Amino acid sequence: MDNFAFFKRESGRIALIPMGLVSWFLLLLLSGCMAVGPDYHPPVVEETGSWHAPMGDGLKERPADSELLAGWWNTLDDSLLTNFIQRAFTGNLDLKQARARVRQARAALGIADAGRLPDLKTDANAMRSRSSDDSGMGMEQDLFQVGFDAAWELDIFGGIRRSVEAAEADLAAGSEALNHVRITLAGEVARNYVEVRSFQKRLAIAGANLAAQQESVDMVRDQFQAGLTGALALEQARYNLSTTRSTIPTLRIGLARAQNRLAVLLGEYPGALEVQLTPPKPIPVPPLEIAVGIPADLLRRRPDVRQAERELAARSARIGVATSQLYPKLTLTGSIGLEALSGSNLFNRGSATYGAGPAFSWNLFNGGAIRRNIDVETARREEALIHYKASILQALEEVENALTAYAREQLRRESLEEGAVAAGRAVDIARDQYRAGLTDFQNVLEAQRSLFGLQDQLAQSREAVTQDLVSLYKALGGGWTPLET
Repeated sequence: MDNFAFFKRESGRIALIPMGLVSWFLLLLLSGCMAVGPDYHPPVVEETGSWHAPMGDGLKERPADSELLAGWWNTLDDSLLTNFIQRAFTGNLDLKQARARVRQARAALGIADAGRLPDLKTDANAMRSRSSDDSGMGMEQDLFQVGFDAAWELDIFGGIRRSVEAAEADLAAGSEALNHVRITLAGEVARNYVEVRSFQKRLAIAGANLAAQQESVDMVRDQFQAGLTGALALEQARYNLSTTRSTIPTLRIGLARAQNRLAVLLGEYPGALEVQLTPPKPIPVPPLEIAVGIPADLLRRRPDVRQAERELAARSARIGVATSQLYPKLTLTGSIGLEALSGSNLFNRGSATYGAGPAFSWNLFNGGAIRRNIDVETARREEALIHYKASILQALEEVENALTAYAREQLRRESLEEGAVAAGRAVDIARDQYRAGLTDFQNVLEAQRSLFGLQDQLAQSREAVTQDLVSLYKALGGGWTPLET
């Protein structure tokens, strides 16, 4: 009786419960109290209080409006751009792949979490067998079996819990990766849209200059035919016209590429947006004021930084998974069933079978492979930590560069605007003086070339200002809200 400590009454008789089963139930209750491996704590990040780059025109170092930042493209006040970005969020193939990866991670979490629960299975079979004559038996017999088997690994050392912890972090990292794809997509759609409008503007500038230079050629030809000027002036006017005309095919190539790239970003065939983009529209103009927040806000919002932190958490949990292999595994097993030599007797009371008990396994020697695996996971965690720190530096660098570029490009644009106005006046003066015979035609050519060059640079600078704003919003982590996956 030493091995029996508990009693229960069954159908008028006293039954004894083995003390070993009581011990196993106590182990089951205690199995949630221990998890080997390091407990994860997010690394402490040294934050800078403000941006290093000076705040240029319109930039304000105050907290950004989260709702405005999530839909920053609305600040450019271009309904077609907004429409394209919304369509990209639905049709872009990279975004669809990212959503699929999140669903994979969610399913993997379900698989890891299933390890907490018992494993139940059932089987049934019917077999007819005959022993050999040489065995001295030569008998034939039937065997019918139906049963249920159960096994439950007690997670005493937390290997399963660490697996679930890692899977949860993987799912969070996948969600942040999805947000990062969304941010990048919004920026790329805006970039290509702005590029389309810039090429259209530059083509318009080239066309206007081409028309003006054609007038100069006609004027010089008339004077040459009247004997008022030499052949040199006429040839100079012609090569000036040809030089300007030669820029148009290159601009059209750039326009076609931007349109095609924009269509693919929306998940559509190249050329699908040509009709919608054909009417030229101005390059979107940035808002008057932009709140850029502080570095601490950036690190909390940037999905790539958040993704790197979750990947670090997953790597930390997997050290625990690897460490749990050093310890024994304890499993409760049991089975109940029916077994009979004939189908008619299968469901009789005497056909019942059962079995129950613990199973113990311990990998005592494997040449140090388990400890080497722990070393591998530890090194991977170190790599993930370095990657997390690098993502922070990269995020800060991108914002600093975008702030500087946005502020400095606006100064360049202002200078080009002044230069283009002056060049326009210079063309008018040079043409009037040439007609009056007060200056050489070379001055007209130089003025026309300068005007075309400055107007083209001004269009590119206006594009660059808006592109720099897009880069700034992207660097600030703007453009995402929680998505259904």
